[in-house]
Amino acid sequence: MIINLISGPRNISTALMYSFAQHSQIKVVDEPFYAHYLIKTDLDHPGRDETLTSMSADAHQVLEEIKELEEKHSIVFLKNMAHHHEGLDWNYLLPMKNIFLIRDPKQLIASFAQVISQPTLQDIGLKYEADILDYLIQNEITPIVIDSNDILADPKKGLSKLCKEISISFEEEMLSWEKGALPEDGAWAKYWYKNVHNSTGFTKQKTSERPLPEQCKDLYKEALPYYQKLKNFT
Repeated sequence: MIINLISGPRNISTALMYSFAQHSQIKVVDEPFYAHYLIKTDLDHPGRDETLTSMSADAHQVLEEIKELEEKHSIVFLKNMAHHHEGLDWNYLLPMKNIFLIRDPKQLIASFAQVISQPTLQDIGLKYEADILDYLIQNEITPIVIDSNDILADPKKGLSKLCKEISISFEEEMLSWEKGALPEDGAWAKYWYKNVHNSTGFTKQKTSERPLPEQCKDLYKEALPYYQKLKNFT
């Protein structure tokens, strides 16, 4: 089984990957299409050079590597940013268990702007999430959508429900992890994962209360309808 987490940045996607990494049957993979996305868009993200030298930018090769992992492990969990699916034939998603992870775009954008000061709709991934959701619905697949705030409010309840929806067992070990990095962390982790590396479980960050920067207010208005569309499926 392949579980494909489709998220935006500055969500709890990394914490969720750390959680699933504690499951006895699961092998996690961190943003396997990131190099593909950087080449496709020519964006200059923090850690770009390290990312491109650490993983393949050939999406077909990446998919083959994922298939090989699936043969070795009972369950493979892919942590993906929604926009990293750009330029791919989404047909490969159809046999996967796809989970859409969303967060209030005001919180998401305010947090993201601390690293990239002028984020765009492309950067935050919400439109891509909505587009992929539409694609799955068109192919008669009922989407699974979770709001990060629901997981944070009650991690055990939220994770138990999610595991049931994707037909795997919930394990208590998923609720906590040791401080520090995972071996599976991407080369970009040092730029983005500080909070998770300092955590031992799901905790609400102080950044959740950070005000929306003035230069991001138009982006928030642009992103809100996509969030609301996805929210209707939680």
